[in-house]
Amino acid sequence: MKTAKRLDNIPPYLFMELRSKIAKARAEGTDVISLAIGDPVDATPKPIIDELCKTAYIPENHRYPIDEEKGMFKFREVVTKWYGERYQVKLDPAKEIIALIGSKEGVHHFAMAVVDSQDTVLMTDPGYPAYRANIFLAGGEPHNISILEQNNFLPVLSDIPSDIARDAKAFYLNYPNNPTGAVANKKFFSELVEFAKTYDIAICHDNPYSEIVFGQERLSFLSVEGAKDVGIELNSLSKPYNMTGWRIGMAMGNPDIIAAISKVKENVDSGVFNAIQYAGIKALEIETQNIDKMLDIYEKRRRFVVDTLNSIGWNYTPPNGTFYLWIPTLNRESSIDFATMLFEKASVVVAAGSSYGKHGEGYIRISLTVSDKRLQEAMQRIKNVLM
Repeated sequence: MKTAKRLDNIPPYLFMELRSKIAKARAEGTDVISLAIGDPVDATPKPIIDELCKTAYIPENHRYPIDEEKGMFKFREVVTKWYGERYQVKLDPAKEIIALIGSKEGVHHFAMAVVDSQDTVLMTDPGYPAYRANIFLAGGEPHNISILEQNNFLPVLSDIPSDIARDAKAFYLNYPNNPTGAVANKKFFSELVEFAKTYDIAICHDNPYSEIVFGQERLSFLSVEGAKDVGIELNSLSKPYNMTGWRIGMAMGNPDIIAAISKVKENVDSGVFNAIQYAGIKALEIETQNIDKMLDIYEKRRRFVVDTLNSIGWNYTPPNGTFYLWIPTLNRESSIDFATMLFEKASVVVAAGSSYGKHGEGYIRISLTVSDKRLQEAMQRIKNVLM
C-alpha cells in the first residue's frame, strides 16, 4: 500500500528517534541519563491537579468541550487577563484567541490555515524541526534564514534577499529560542513587524518559553505596535506550569488568522477536554508563583552545568532564555560525533545541534528538566570522560 508522497520530505522526528535510542539502551541494562528532551520532571502544582479531578467528575464535562474547537470563553477570558498582566497585550477573547491542544498543534494549524501549495515559508536555521515538517505537510517550501552566534542568534532581516522576501507567505520564529536559548527584544520585534508589512508575510511567533527568561525582560511579540496586523503568537501552559502532558495552549493575535485556524480545527478535532480547560484556568489565575519557583530551580541548574563545563575546558556563557543550553562542542567537533561519544562513553544523551539545521553543526543542546540528582550524575560522567 502506498502512502502520501508529502511524507517523503519529512525526516524521522528527532525526539522519537532519541526515545527509541534510549529505550533500546535501557532494555539492554544501561543506565542512560537523557538531557535531550525538554520535558520537566517537576510536578504540576497540586491545585491544578485538584481542579482537574474535581471537574472531571462533573458529567457535563464528559461531553464535547464547551465552544468546542475555540475553547471555552472563560478560558479565553483568563488568557486575555494573563497576557494583559504579564505582557501588557490587549486581546479580544471572542475574536483573537483560540484554545489549542498544546502549542505544537498551533504550529501545524497555522501552516494549514495560511500556506498554499508551493508557497515559500521562512524559518530559522537552527530551528525547531516541527516547523519544517509542517511546512511540507501544508505543501509549502521551507526557506532557511540563518541565526548565528555573532548576531545573538537573531535573524538579520535586512540580509534576507528581497526576491525571497517577496515570495514568502509566512515566517516561523521562536523567542525565547529553541534550541539556542536566545531572547529577542522589542527593537527586533518592531523590525519584524515592519518587515512583515513590507512584504505581506504572515508571522507565526511560537512563544512557549515566554516565562523562562533569566535577567531579561519577558516579552510577547504581540506587545509591539502593529504585531496583530501581521501575525499570531502561540503559547502553552506546558513550561510555566509543568503541564507538558496535559496538552493545552493557545493561539492569539490577528483575527483573520485565528478564524482560519478555527476553521481548520473544526474539521480536525473537537477541542480541549473541559476538565483540562478548567485546570488551565486555575493555573493562570492562581499558580503564577510556580513560575518563580521553577525559574529559581532552572537558574541553579544552569549555573551548575555552566560551572562544570567551564571547569572542563569550555569558556561558555549561555543566552538568557529557555531551560536549554546551546553549547559549542568542546573542540568544535561534529555535533553527531560529540553526541555519540557522550552516549557511548558516558551513557548521557544530548541533542546534536545538526538535527536543528545546517547552522546547528558544532553545537549540542542540553535540557535542564531532569532532577538535580540525575543532572549532577550526568555532569560527573561527562567530566570523567573529558578530563
